[in-house]
Amino acid sequence: MSILLAISATRLGGVMKDAIGAGVPIIAAPALTMLFNVQTAVAILVVPNLLSNVWQAWRYRKEAMPQRFLILFAGGGMLGVAFGTLLLAVLPQEALSLMVAGAVHAYITLRLVRPGWTLKRERANQLSGAAGIAGGFLQGATGISAPASITFLNAMKLPREAFIGTISIFFVSMMAMQIPALWSVGLLSLELLAFGFGALALVFLAMPLGNWLGKRASPIVFDRVMLVTLGAIAVKILFEALF
Repeated sequence: MSILLAISATRLGGVMKDAIGAGVPIIAAPALTMLFNVQTAVAILVVPNLLSNVWQAWRYRKEAMPQRFLILFAGGGMLGVAFGTLLLAVLPQEALSLMVAGAVHAYITLRLVRPGWTLKRERANQLSGAAGIAGGFLQGATGISAPASITFLNAMKLPREAFIGTISIFFVSMMAMQIPALWSVGLLSLELLAFGFGALALVFLAMPLGNWLGKRASPIVFDRVMLVTLGAIAVKILFEALF
């Protein structure tokens, strides 16, 4: 049952990725945490995170935010993910599972409580580095940067293409730091990289459907599906970690 859930969640993440620009780590990381553990989930997802975002970063490069914003946001992500990976290597599994569930619940809460929150462009430019560091730290420690990175970009009310281009460049930069960091602390192996390419196949097979739906369906539909799925996964992780 857990294997089927992990496969379904990874495919759903692929659909979400091409529909709204994010979804693979948000949905797949908690699902893989249930099947394996946090360290393994993070390691497996580095390949699909890197390669799916390389494709989208190139595809939407002209619509992404200006260079200065990207340097601060992505550079902050690289710094944060390095520190987060160190935490991933030393904390016990129960603590990491609680952090994953907490990150998911924080993301859900922010999306529900402040759906109409708008961040002005000037203020967003000032906060881009800090938001990148926070997102990178969460990515390194839990595999989910969304409570910081995606919430931050959503608040800017960017067009779909600008959002996808910006978040993809952010993820590519983080993965460039996270992969050697995971390898250096002994959390990434050739076997896990092979699992990662398997997950990548699931993501790429699902992305064309996401692209088709993203141009036709309301983003509200995707948000609701994602939030309901995440809520169920987070509850299960909490139950297993505490009991």
